[in-house]
Amino acid sequence: MAINNTWSVTNMDRNQADGGVSTIYWSCVAASDGDTVYTATEGGKLRCEYDASSDSFISYDSLTQEDVLGWIYTSLIEGEETAEEAKARIEDNRSGKVQGQIDRAAATASGTPW
Repeated sequence: MAINNTWSVTNMDRNQADGGVSTIYWSCVAASDGDTVYTATEGGKLRCEYDASSDSFISYDSLTQEDVLGWIYTSLIEGEETAEEAKARIEDNRSGKVQGQIDRAAATASGTPW
């Protein structure tokens, strides 16, 4: 049974005057495939500070999902991790939760003996 992780940007708050994003809401959902689907979700909100006069500023209207997910992965870094390692750590944790659900379900049964 495979476990797939899906990252989503669920909403963003922005300043309408300059297009700067102030808050990003996100989630990562790990889900098994098969007849019974088990899931584990992690999510949060990322508060952003920006400088609209900076050369690296990206206005809301010009953002891509990849841009915003990159900001999220970077915000999750712990210690000496890279953004990709932080992303993988979250995915591994959520996948482990799903695998635990699968293992517990496989170890139990219900019914009556007669």
